[in-house]
Amino acid sequence: MKIKSAEFVVSNSDVEKCPKSRLPEYAFIGRSNVGKSSLINMLTSRKSLAKTSGRPGKTQLINHFLINKNWHLVDLPGYGYARVSKSSKKVFQKFITQYFGLREQLVTAFVLVDIRHKPQPIDLEFMQWLGENGIPFSIIFTKADKLRPKAIENHVEDYKTILLETWEEVPNYFITSSSKDIGRDDVLKYIDGLNENMELN
Repeated sequence: MKIKSAEFVVSNSDVEKCPKSRLPEYAFIGRSNVGKSSLINMLTSRKSLAKTSGRPGKTQLINHFLINKNWHLVDLPGYGYARVSKSSKKVFQKFITQYFGLREQLVTAFVLVDIRHKPQPIDLEFMQWLGENGIPFSIIFTKADKLRPKAIENHVEDYKTILLETWEEVPNYFITSSSKDIGRDDVLKYIDGLNENMELN
């Protein structure tokens, strides 16, 4: 897929105010500081489409971007927020769950995981929640440029081992690096394929 256009549409904390169009949506979510904004900018080839910050928890709204005039990339708040009050966390969690529960336009979610770390309970719990609620998702391992290939392989295998304790099969996954453009074509090709299947159906 070639990204011909990428434009910001709206930010809000009310799912009811999300775009009314029936365009397919792909939601990106992960813990704070996982590199979500950098990944979105890399995928769209726009250096500042999504705002990056050295302070975790920067994304605190549902952000819609219109890609190629025919699908929405949705940037969701993280589910592990540094420097954010407990009361705010509850609000974020509420509209995150509302988004997944109410947006019929959602095709699939992408759960971002920092490949440098061993499997984190909060990531596994969120994936479990998606599975229990019947929400399709893929895993995007980020920051692959920070590890040697063997270490990447080992960490992915760690996730597979743990996931297969409760899942029948490992969810689809991608290895990415925003700074090296690793995985960009694979993710966009996957989205393109899903869009084509919807058009056929």
